[in-house]
Amino acid sequence: MSTNRFGARTFAKGGAVLAVAAFLALGTAGLASAHVTASTPKDAVQGGYTKVTIRVPNERPANGTVKLELTLPAEYPLASVSTKPTAGWKVEAVKGKLDKPVQSHGREITEAVRSVVWTADPGVRIEPGQFNEFDLSIGPLPDNTDKLIMPTKQTYDNGEVVDWNAPPPAEGAEEPEKPAPVLNLVKKTEGADHHGDATNASAKTDDHAASTSGTDNTARWLGGAGLAVGALGLGFGTGAVLRSRRAGKPNA
Repeated sequence: MSTNRFGARTFAKGGAVLAVAAFLALGTAGLASAHVTASTPKDAVQGGYTKVTIRVPNERPANGTVKLELTLPAEYPLASVSTKPTAGWKVEAVKGKLDKPVQSHGREITEAVRSVVWTADPGVRIEPGQFNEFDLSIGPLPDNTDKLIMPTKQTYDNGEVVDWNAPPPAEGAEEPEKPAPVLNLVKKTEGADHHGDATNASAKTDDHAASTSGTDNTARWLGGAGLAVGALGLGFGTGAVLRSRRAGKPNA
């Protein structure tokens, strides 16, 4: 066998391996990013109010998500927690006594919402390959921390419960396998009034955030798919060149 033939065959094999690796990388990236997250339409300001969206993807190939239980941090009690109706889901805000009463707008608060539970109606679930979003309005946000960690349990229709409860990793450390949703808080600027931010956030802001997120995700997937298809095409193209050389030359 000639050196050219050997090199072409090796190149073809390398192209095929690259294509498989690209497909595997694409699939792994999708799984790694599929966890429950918390987001706001704009900065959540310490001492203010905000709308929080809990995004819940379905990670299982055959089972659906039918229940979600979000726990609010006991060390930072929230005097006001209201829920937004979600079609096909019942929602319950579960209150509990506070170890230490807190003052809010001239009132002493002795109990607060400790958890929020969404339960799917019969026949409703988050299907494989889909996600759903659940909204809360909360406040006043604490002014003595820069984040709220909100552990969340995701229940599937086969009884499996996934507990998203790992705290954020230290700087430079790897992300945990099941990270808890985290709401980042920013300091209040002088002269700004952030009361009612949750209800005053415009639909335009929400639509823009959703559109940007969708566009970014689509771009990432298309980019990865393009890499994989390109690598696979390289392998097939090299194979075709090799076959044409064999057809055009007598055996050595």
